[in-house]
Amino acid sequence: MKSYFSKIGKPGAALIALAAVAATNLVLLPFREFVNATEVALTLLLVVLFSSTLFGSRAGLTAAIAGIVSFNFFFLPPYYTLTISDPGNWVTFGAFIITAVIAGQLSGYARRRAEESETRQTKIESLYEELKGAFEQASEAEALRRSEKLKSALLDAVTHDLRTPLTSIKASVTTLLSETPETSLDKASRREFLEIINEETDRLNDFIEGMVGIAKVEAGAVDLHRSVSSVDEIIANAVERARAQLSEHRLEIETPDELPPLTVDPASISQTIFTLLDNAAKYSPPGSRIRLAVYPTSSAKLRIIVEDQGQGIPNVDRDKVFDKFTRLGDQDIQSPESGLGLGLTIARGIIESQGGRIWIEDGSRDFVTRVVCELPMESSRIERAAHSA
Repeated sequence: MKSYFSKIGKPGAALIALAAVAATNLVLLPFREFVNATEVALTLLLVVLFSSTLFGSRAGLTAAIAGIVSFNFFFLPPYYTLTISDPGNWVTFGAFIITAVIAGQLSGYARRRAEESETRQTKIESLYEELKGAFEQASEAEALRRSEKLKSALLDAVTHDLRTPLTSIKASVTTLLSETPETSLDKASRREFLEIINEETDRLNDFIEGMVGIAKVEAGAVDLHRSVSSVDEIIANAVERARAQLSEHRLEIETPDELPPLTVDPASISQTIFTLLDNAAKYSPPGSRIRLAVYPTSSAKLRIIVEDQGQGIPNVDRDKVFDKFTRLGDQDIQSPESGLGLGLTIARGIIESQGGRIWIEDGSRDFVTRVVCELPMESSRIERAAHSA
């Protein structure tokens, strides 16, 4: 409403103020014999205040002057003259003049301050919108940069992880197919080529499983087949699967004599432990020790820890390694140890989907890096209690 009145020009505001005073006089004149001078003065003073508040100090001053004149002319004896006969009316008249002028100026001042405040608010909102737009543009640029980085990493990984095994398979198959009586291969050579085909096929299968796994994690569609499972069996399966990767390392397993069962998807937890052992072997020198420890905590959680004596992970990168297509250190894309950088991403998705969490911290004693998985045991206890009942 105030913004509407602020659009009225100064001449128009003065005319409206005069009209308001005139209208007030017309209303009060028929009751002149029934109201006293003070009541008339207060009514005209309200007109001055409204004029100042709505239209500014000039309109208020106009209303004050018109009110002073009309008050004297119509409501102070002798009527219809500008003289005042009663000394008491002089006091009322003087008080009205002072109050009208001061009140009009104060109302006008308050209105100006309110307008200035609105102007400042408008500027602040404008700046906020500019900043918001700038931040959105920066966010879009950063998102685009990350998207391009992910696309590049995916393209490099796909190129390497598909082309390299396919090249090896193609070369081995071509050699075997091109064998003639003159260029026959001995049994050992044939077996070597067949082993290459077998290993590279496994690499392709791992690549496809990794891509499918990360797609499931991102879609929140990780397949879980929960059951009350033995922790010892889960660990034994993971260690057996990682036997080839651990062949050049010394694996130390530390578990208590009795471990409570977990209500989890045993296959996916075993897959996670295998991933951690595989990473520990990849990034540790031959002959180094790898430690796998499992123990329950006082907060009804089961901790699975894998420690290695490898190159370590800086603190600033310990969260990043769980992101897609992130590789530890400065691994060359052509390095046989390099992969898609999805293993830890999938591991985190598996652990979190079963109510747990995973993180990296400093290793204990002479170990460098420690990866910790923590899974809840409460559901297992509840189910055991229910079965026993």
